[in-house]
Amino acid sequence: MALMALAVGAVVLLLVRGDDDNPTDGAVELAEEFLRAWPLDNEVEPAARLTDDPEAAASLLESVNRNLSPEGRETVSVGEVGEAGADAPTGAVAVPYTVVYDLGEGLPEWTVESSITLLPAPEDAPTDTGWLVHWEPSLLHPDLADGQTLMRTTDKPERAPVLAADGSELAGSGQVWSISVWPAVLADPEQAWAAIEALDVGVDTEALAERVEQADPDRAVHVVTIRDELYEEHRDELNAVLGLQFDQSSRPLAYAARSVVGGVDPETGEGTSGLQARWDDRLAGVPLTSVVIAERQSASAVETLAEGEGGVDGEPLETTIDPMIQEAAEEALATQEQNGSIAAVRPSTGEVLALADQPLDFARSAEGRYAPGSGFKVITAAALLEGGVASDEVLGCPKEEVVRGYRFHNQDEFELGPDTTLHEAFTASCNTAFIGNRDRFAPETLREVALAFGVGGEWDAGLTTFDGSVPVADGESDLAASLIGQARVEASPLGMAAVAATVAAGEFHQPVLVPDEEREVWEPPTRLGDSTVEELRKMMRATVTEGTASALRDVPGGPHAKTGTAEFVAGEDGELSTHAWIIGFLAEEDLAFAVLLEDGGSGGSHAGPVAAEFLRDAVAPSAR
Repeated sequence: MALMALAVGAVVLLLVRGDDDNPTDGAVELAEEFLRAWPLDNEVEPAARLTDDPEAAASLLESVNRNLSPEGRETVSVGEVGEAGADAPTGAVAVPYTVVYDLGEGLPEWTVESSITLLPAPEDAPTDTGWLVHWEPSLLHPDLADGQTLMRTTDKPERAPVLAADGSELAGSGQVWSISVWPAVLADPEQAWAAIEALDVGVDTEALAERVEQADPDRAVHVVTIRDELYEEHRDELNAVLGLQFDQSSRPLAYAARSVVGGVDPETGEGTSGLQARWDDRLAGVPLTSVVIAERQSASAVETLAEGEGGVDGEPLETTIDPMIQEAAEEALATQEQNGSIAAVRPSTGEVLALADQPLDFARSAEGRYAPGSGFKVITAAALLEGGVASDEVLGCPKEEVVRGYRFHNQDEFELGPDTTLHEAFTASCNTAFIGNRDRFAPETLREVALAFGVGGEWDAGLTTFDGSVPVADGESDLAASLIGQARVEASPLGMAAVAATVAAGEFHQPVLVPDEEREVWEPPTRLGDSTVEELRKMMRATVTEGTASALRDVPGGPHAKTGTAEFVAGEDGELSTHAWIIGFLAEEDLAFAVLLEDGGSGGSHAGPVAAEFLRDAVAPSAR
């Protein structure tokens, strides 16, 4: 017996040390081949076939890959052949190795030191190294046993809220209800479809009926997820339907300024639009990433192997939004049937007070690109004043002006006569007066003066904005159209609110929505002269008291305004329609605004009343 034991030991020693008949270089070679073949995805067969139990190897490799979902893994080292463990099969050797996993931001480096047990290969082995990997779970981690797997867990902190200027929440954690249909229990489908249609959330009930009909009778069919307030409004009707099911949960929700605040993916927890997307890292915090050994059947953790440096809560995002002014803007738009936007800023600082949109699918109040129409005459008039034209200087206001064969006219084709002054042309919004004096403008004049109002600058307001575009005029007709805010001139509602704010404050202050971030604030290359500002204020006040912005006459706070009606091509047939604008400020309230109604008629008769409603509610003394 002693001689037999000595002989077995000699064989193992030869395998470890190697000689010409049993070289161990092949063992290291196979270990390296296995590590190269070990996948990050589900293509596990190349690695599994190098083992003595391909089925078990493939199963665990796939489980680990799925549960860890590594972004990368690097083999740091492969050691020399050594003796296998006491429980290893006869003739086995071991090759130690070290790998480093990249498990993402929460755990970019997780190092595992283990070893690969190898056996002399049979003749039909799928490798010519003379060796075969002996499969055992500890190959992947020394503490891993049969029936277990490696798993990455992520403990996400609660997303931080987006705050208004007074600390109230524009977005935070809110209750939602997931509505589904249980086909086997659904007794009255028509009653169900009527209740769902009453929610008015865009559910195609015909398509839903087909899905329900084709579904497993005992498998729930998801319909829609709605906010708690909508569920409460329709609770009785919904609960009266046998076969509808309701599941309550919480998720990040925007409560106000929803188009600007943006959304969060309910599955990943990542911001998908607006402030939620731009400031996602700050709001989401850093999740705590851990690696655990877990039971494969139950997924219950057995042992924690590593923890990252996460677990940091999100940081609230403070904005300059005034809740009362924001609410007033949203309610004013809610009374309109067409799409629209309202933007409001504080002239003295540039703080954004409100950004409201209808519908909520796009933050057109900050990002929209529109011809500003006659609201742009604030800039055109400023260019004339800066060029030495007095407000009482005669410009004339004929019925039409013809430029290079193109006929320009006033709204409803009115005319004021040859003695019309700049002041009168401005308050009545006479297009032909400005176009008829186009020879007073160089091609670059409008672009340069517009910059003094911030239009065409490069802002960093804490959100995505379109800051306007006033190209150098390309010919006489292009200049003529640009003078009245058409042609290639574009601006957003926020940009036009900033134009009005510049007149109110006497200088441009870049709009800012997120105030506590270090940023390079854009400054205009020039500023308006004091006399220009004073004349613009007089003309904008007169536009309210005697001109096209008469809808604001009874609004308290000293309203100043300029209306605008911008033509645009609506549809493929080339038919013209108009956007309705009104911009202005309340001299006594440090509030500037812009109202835009898409496809909305004229600035004075359509946008004006909306602005009046907004301003009255925004500065209501009882709400202060």
